[in-house]
Amino acid sequence: MTAIPDKPALEGLEEKWGAVWEEQGTYAFDREGAARDDVYSIDTPPPTASGSLHVGHVFSYTHTDTVARFQRMRGKRVFYPMGWDDNGLPTERRVQNYYGVRCDPTLPYVHGFVPPHEGGDGKSIKAADQQPISRRNFIELCERLTVEDEKQFEDLWRTLGLSVDWTQSYRTIGEESLRASQLAFLRNVARGEAYQAQAPTLWDVTFRTAVAQAELEDREQPSAYHTLAFHRNDGEGDILIDTTRPELLAACVALVAHPDDERYQPLFGTTVRTPLFDVEVPILAHHLAQRDKGTGIAMICTFGDVTDVVWWRELDLPNRAILGFDGRVIAETPEAITSERGREMYAQLAGKTVFSAKQLMVDALTESGELRGEIRKITHPVKFFEKGDKPLEIVSTRQWYIANGARDEALRERLLAHGRELDWHPEFMRVRYENWVEGLSGDWLISRQRFFGVPIPVWYPLDAEGNPVFDEPILPTEEQLPVDPSSDLPTGYTEEQRGQAGGFVGEVDVMDTWATSSLTPQLAGGWERDPELYDLVFPFSLRPQGQDIIRTWLFSTLLRSELESGTLPWQHAGISGWILDPDRKKMSKSKGNVVTPAGMLAQHGSDAVRYWAASAKLGTDAAFDPQNPTQIKIGRRLAIKLLNAAKFTLGFDASGAGQVSEPLDRSMLAGLATVVEGATRAFEAYDHARALELTESYFWTFCDDYLELVKERAHNGTGQTQASAVTALRAALSVFVRLLAPFLPYATEEVWSWFGEGSVHRAEWPTPAPLTELAGDDADPGLLALVGGALIGIRGAKTAAKASQRTPVIRAVVHAPAADRDRLALAASDLADVGRIASLEIVAPSADGSGSGAGSEVAAVTVAEIELEQAEG
Repeated sequence: MTAIPDKPALEGLEEKWGAVWEEQGTYAFDREGAARDDVYSIDTPPPTASGSLHVGHVFSYTHTDTVARFQRMRGKRVFYPMGWDDNGLPTERRVQNYYGVRCDPTLPYVHGFVPPHEGGDGKSIKAADQQPISRRNFIELCERLTVEDEKQFEDLWRTLGLSVDWTQSYRTIGEESLRASQLAFLRNVARGEAYQAQAPTLWDVTFRTAVAQAELEDREQPSAYHTLAFHRNDGEGDILIDTTRPELLAACVALVAHPDDERYQPLFGTTVRTPLFDVEVPILAHHLAQRDKGTGIAMICTFGDVTDVVWWRELDLPNRAILGFDGRVIAETPEAITSERGREMYAQLAGKTVFSAKQLMVDALTESGELRGEIRKITHPVKFFEKGDKPLEIVSTRQWYIANGARDEALRERLLAHGRELDWHPEFMRVRYENWVEGLSGDWLISRQRFFGVPIPVWYPLDAEGNPVFDEPILPTEEQLPVDPSSDLPTGYTEEQRGQAGGFVGEVDVMDTWATSSLTPQLAGGWERDPELYDLVFPFSLRPQGQDIIRTWLFSTLLRSELESGTLPWQHAGISGWILDPDRKKMSKSKGNVVTPAGMLAQHGSDAVRYWAASAKLGTDAAFDPQNPTQIKIGRRLAIKLLNAAKFTLGFDASGAGQVSEPLDRSMLAGLATVVEGATRAFEAYDHARALELTESYFWTFCDDYLELVKERAHNGTGQTQASAVTALRAALSVFVRLLAPFLPYATEEVWSWFGEGSVHRAEWPTPAPLTELAGDDADPGLLALVGGALIGIRGAKTAAKASQRTPVIRAVVHAPAADRDRLALAASDLADVGRIASLEIVAPSADGSGSGAGSEVAAVTVAEIELEQAEG
């Protein structure tokens, strides 16, 4: 135990107790002799290790930490790891900006490379001015920067007081994660769940990489309708179509209208010729065509949007894609363009960006007279990569996919069944998962054309002409993992055969970061690495996460678990809401409205910030105004009040403590037993905010009413009446400190050190039974509120008389119904002491009906020589 300071304060508690927790291993996971039922395991979100954490992270991770602390105090062995999601596009972009470099895989490795720039965000360095470096040099810089970022993240998490076991940490780019990711992939391939295909692919031209369905977002963009004239082959005039993408006219493969559209039914099966390029294309019917959009007939291009892909696939159309990976028109003229005018037109398009190509086509169509009417400006949703700055294009590429239920009804039904089996908190979040699963349009594209990620563990043999034989991939054995096909060799080959006819070539793509993050239960739990640990923690007890990544992280993790073991990866899913700015907009780095938490923690203290976060229920959005952090200030006040109330409580002589005999003391403890029961039930239902609300409300009743009412007896009383007060005070303090420990870990640990043994965070969670036993079965839990109401009335009368609360009262009269009079009489001495009342009368209601309702009214108070009438108290 430590000495109680003369002036308890929150300042310095983070450093003091953080060091103690680390030294004593307070939050270490103890697996020795554990059984699965003893363990509560958390599949903690690994934050993206690029840049800085923001207040939204503090919000959601605090929610998880309150659960971890509650379960630990309930006697569970809590497995609470922390991972770092350090591979992927965000890290690469940050490295590019931070060091002023970009990756060029054709360049050789440079020993001792010194980057041209270091520090800040580097955004002032234009992409064209970034120094190209080898892939190996680039990856080394990624490793260097993520390690530094992770140190800063860990320091902030420690300051916030997360009760993480820091010995159970992992990196998604670490060797163990590499092996687990590649092992899971090989098993997907062996079972036929992972496959390679040449297909239209959503493509980000800035990052030069494929993008999966889960990474898309729609953004409203300005555009315009252009009316183009397609020429009928029967000489009966033109067919007019509206398009927003005239630059793709050279890629047109058909026109399409709804099968029930009477305007075009006679034309189905006929052909027309395209403007400018004079290519013959059919007119076809498909139910996705919209009769009320534009002219009701559309051109199908390969590929303008995802609907074009559906039409292309279902109508079995040719592929005349004209856009390259850089978003420019490719040089090779499509074979379908045979006319001299058409080939000349295409030659002018080649090499142009989409924007320049559009302007060129509009000018040419205007000159030819095949652009009809006015260009009509519109705005419409356009698909973007969630981290990208330019609209996505669709290009044809060879990519790796994992089956996700989009084309497998049996798998989709199993995934939906798992969603129903999972306990969602709040329950309504399950609908978002179901909507995503039911709306899947294609399998999960997992390959990325990037550099810092988990390599896809595949090589391809080269035929006699040096062409890759993609249908016969060479796979490593499980014992060889992890491998990097760009530098490691497949069995039976030598380095001299790399890239040579008859030899081999390594896969250069890496896995989507979600392909690794989808395995966090396996990575953290030691899958295929530490079977004993894995059996203890898997399936995990809880997956906490944000609502915006249900479609990505939650779904993909559940999918990988179903494919690998046919089971749910967790029993519960706790979904946090978003942090909104004062304008009720979601905080995000892309919007530039995020608040970094370091300053908040330094200014207000970690307990205060945690209180603000814990006040919000799961699934509920919370607005945050850094200029007026009201909830944080309330939390700080609560933490300070706990310190002061504890010092006050522990200042009484406890030598005679033992029994609780006085009605008011028994009432307070009986009420506290009810609070313990309610807070426990709330935590069990994953409603930490309700547990805090119940505890905090009664704590203020304890401070404002009970402490005031019994302080005279505790200070100056004698015998059993004094011992009863001190016993009740100390019992209540012990319970309050433990109830508040999940929310205010620093203040509660400080207070506990003044009277308790060990750490409060390893102490037993309070239960109602000891309080009920101490109070007695016949204790009246409502008495404290009743007496507190009378006290408010007496204080109000003094205030009305403009007298100090310390002013003695000669006489006070309280009117109350018979039942309440008897109850008030049980605490009359405490009420008289705190009110400094010489004569306290508790009488029946007056003739005019005053005091006839429930509770009591202070009818008259004589302060000094003046008698005052006081309204209901």
